[in-house]
Amino acid sequence: MTRLFSRTVAQVAATAVSIWLAGCGGGASQDTMAQTQAAQSDIAAAPPVAGVTPFIAFIALSGRNLDLATSFNVVIAPRPGSASKPVSVTWSIAYLIRRGYAHAGSTAVTLPVFGLYAGATNDIALTLAFADGSTRAMPLRATTAPFVDDILDHPQIVQARPAGSALGFDFFYLKTRLGSPAVVDTDGQLRWVGATVPGTLSSTYFEGGFVLGSNTSRQIYRLEFDGSLDASAALDASTVQEFHHDIEPGKTGLIDNVDVLDAGVLQVESVAQEFMPDGQVLQQWDLGQILSGYMAANGDDPTQFVRPGIDWFHMNTAIYDPRDDSVIVSSRENFIVKIDYFTGAIRWIFGDTSKYWYTFPSLRAKSLAFVGDGLVPVGQHGVTIAPDGNLMVFNNGTASSSQPAGAPAGLSRAYAAVSSYAIDEAARTVTEQWHFDDDRSTASAYCSSARQLADGSLLVDYAYVDDGSATILMGLDAQHRVAFSYRYTTQGCSTAWNAQPIGLEAMVFD
Repeated sequence: MTRLFSRTVAQVAATAVSIWLAGCGGGASQDTMAQTQAAQSDIAAAPPVAGVTPFIAFIALSGRNLDLATSFNVVIAPRPGSASKPVSVTWSIAYLIRRGYAHAGSTAVTLPVFGLYAGATNDIALTLAFADGSTRAMPLRATTAPFVDDILDHPQIVQARPAGSALGFDFFYLKTRLGSPAVVDTDGQLRWVGATVPGTLSSTYFEGGFVLGSNTSRQIYRLEFDGSLDASAALDASTVQEFHHDIEPGKTGLIDNVDVLDAGVLQVESVAQEFMPDGQVLQQWDLGQILSGYMAANGDDPTQFVRPGIDWFHMNTAIYDPRDDSVIVSSRENFIVKIDYFTGAIRWIFGDTSKYWYTFPSLRAKSLAFVGDGLVPVGQHGVTIAPDGNLMVFNNGTASSSQPAGAPAGLSRAYAAVSSYAIDEAARTVTEQWHFDDDRSTASAYCSSARQLADGSLLVDYAYVDDGSATILMGLDAQHRVAFSYRYTTQGCSTAWNAQPIGLEAMVFD
């Protein structure tokens, strides 16, 4: 398999990118414009500098009154026939100054333009806003080099998104093992990758860029949309061995999944932390300790359930619930569990009651009762709180694989589904509101995710299709009708173990 980036940074940076200043002008009359800062400017664009990948370029501007500009908006026109919205990015002058792309009082500014089509001529509409409220339009054109990759720029179009189809998102990013998170539009076009980050699949979008955790160490990376990579931080926790699986927004910072070495014994995939991108650890939840303490206090022998040194828990995500200051943790081997943010006290457990965990009275006492028909979580991934407040999971359907010999492994399904659950904590009940199972035609035993948008549309990532040889990204409208379906080759979960929408159609850097 070709690696995501087959060329060096130096080779990419040397690739020619041509930008043509096609014209300028404003929308006001000549008499009115004569008095505006926009009309009195003579700003021009210099030849560009290519970025670390062809999806990124740098446009240098200079000229009279540029020091009076307050913001810069770039709109990249979609290809003819595209159903996705244009990329639209706005930078404030304050942001550009903080990032070193401008200096206060200077009549020179550099714009880091991203979201370009690779190997194409891109029409760009640049609009400058000035302190007096006037604006100036500068149409540009950028021709970029091809991006050579045998996976991400070669999806099989199972169903293209039709023009006018209703979706609450137009871009999404893939959490991959291939070197960088990758942004794709809903036409299946690759629109951004950054610098190569070795040995990581753990990533998330956070405050204008991507934060990644190494899967071989405590190293933290910050990857910006301009392609720059900062590798100066590491988790301030010497017992942590590496990141694994997911990183998600937390109460203040980010919540990770990590392996921890405790008294010489590896706590395998059973610890979550909240951390800041600079490495500061704010909180830690060791599910082995939490469950052991609770079980022992309530009459069970926790050593029969909590088994350090093996993958008895298999945490694949942990998310913060601001509604009651709690953390919801997904254990593929067992259940979904909600714990108190500060104390770690168990609020509830929800899962397949035919699994081994349900044989312990103390755990059974915390279990929510499943009311009515539907699918209970089995081998679940991608746990989220949907915009309607329900708990949503990607229901893989894979039975447990690390239970003690002879212990029940629980249900197994030959298909995957997305399930939405309404939880009544007072009544201690849970009801499945709906599920989407693609007519039970698609299996994805591991990894995978689902994200619901405010309009009810869904991004579904079947990460492990056909025994791990394919990945399917699917967009569903609010009625769960398929709006697009794109199939990628993969090895295991490497191409897109998880996917999330991202708002390149209205991104603001302030």
